[in-house]
Amino acid sequence: MKKLPNEAKLLKEAIRVGTTYAEKRGVVQFEPTDSSKKRIEYIYRLLVHDQLVQPLAKDQEDEPNMKHKLVLWISRTLPDDHPLTKTR
Repeated sequence: MKKLPNEAKLLKEAIRVGTTYAEKRGVVQFEPTDSSKKRIEYIYRLLVHDQLVQPLAKDQEDEPNMKHKLVLWISRTLPDDHPLTKTR
């Protein structure tokens, strides 16, 4: 698993965008006290369900791999001129 430049910032953006996506879709209402771990897992599973990301193998479904999948998803979703994608 190769780290991307700005991975921490991309993960934060993926959680923000993923949270908005899930709430607008009407499938969840996150509470401010929900942990990022809970959000990451829920967003990952929703994106897999909606076929926006390929699922991980069952033996690889852990938090670091889910984070990486979200980072890959958001890096492909953001426009090329976005500040977080400048280092591509």
